[in-house]
Amino acid sequence: MASEPSLAEQGYVKVRMSDSDGFTETTWAVRIAPDRDHFRLDNSPFYAYGVSTDDVVEGAFIDEGLYEFVRVVERSGNRTVRLMFGHDDADSPFGTRVLDEVKAMGCSFEGMFSKVVSITVPPEVQLADVAAYLTSTGLSWEYADPTYADLFGEG
Repeated sequence: MASEPSLAEQGYVKVRMSDSDGFTETTWAVRIAPDRDHFRLDNSPFYAYGVSTDDVVEGAFIDEGLYEFVRVVERSGNRTVRLMFGHDDADSPFGTRVLDEVKAMGCSFEGMFSKVVSITVPPEVQLADVAAYLTSTGLSWEYADPTYADLFGEG
């Protein structure tokens, strides 16, 4: 029985991104052209701002299979918001109801330790509707791509 090819064998790499506070994360991405260091992000960032799932980014080579984020080359149209669970977590009955509603709105999400959820808002979903719903939950959340400042200016 043959084993499945590894993610690296399938063309996946890690793209390292850091936020302004120095938090570093790596996201999975797939090379989109053999002769360029351009990659389509395959998962949603938890710390980085200004980038979303399916965006095409440029990376600078660090080591085999690892690149440093340089810039967004092409936007996918997806937006990212992050939801932070407090006492409850994403696996609690309340968290499950919240995430089921997010899914029903047409969004997808990824969780980190059941406390932080990165929500991808596709182009056909109104960001304002998602924001209004998240606000109604009483949970903490933030705009990540676009950021609050991108949408409303500083202050």
